[in-house]
Amino acid sequence: HVMAESIAPRPILGVHHGAYRCRDAAQTIWFYSDVLGLVDKTGIVLDIVTGTGKEDPYLHLFFRMKNGEFLAFFDAPGSADTHSFDRKESFDLHWAFEVESEDDLLAMQQRINSFGISAVGPVDHGFVKSIYMYDPNGIQMELTCRVPDHDAILEEATAAFPARLDEWTRRTRAQKEAKFGAAALDQRARNPIAA
Repeated sequence: HVMAESIAPRPILGVHHGAYRCRDAAQTIWFYSDVLGLVDKTGIVLDIVTGTGKEDPYLHLFFRMKNGEFLAFFDAPGSADTHSFDRKESFDLHWAFEVESEDDLLAMQQRINSFGISAVGPVDHGFVKSIYMYDPNGIQMELTCRVPDHDAILEEATAAFPARLDEWTRRTRAQKEAKFGAAALDQRARNPIAA
């Protein structure tokens, strides 16, 4: 057997796509294309779930962003339930798209609000400013722009991070063990994909 630590990691180039369930492809296209302006879209229809052989017809929808990365959705009404589209808490799931400037951020906020969608903010997070809204699928969407000192702020945070992580772990470990159990917090916990 080869020890896992002896296999060097290869560079991860970026995000190819993040994929989420959608209630309806046409409704989702309206939000992401008509409201947010992602015009490069495509999709494929499949009757069998790849890898499982399970019959569950779905449309796999993709939006290509300016940097070549994708946002994807599954329109699979046969396996969806109404709770699939409940609003998700920000800590549980959200997607942050980046715009070039604060002017662009404010213009997009005005545009989104003009469609009758509430886009709140901007919220100043120190290193970015953001506006927030929900898509038709209950996913919180964030549009964000970097502040001029963005890189310097994150470099400083990176330098201080090891000590911050140690302190955070000490501060929260007992609470997490009580809630989840010590074994669930094992760094080497295995969570294999079900066969």
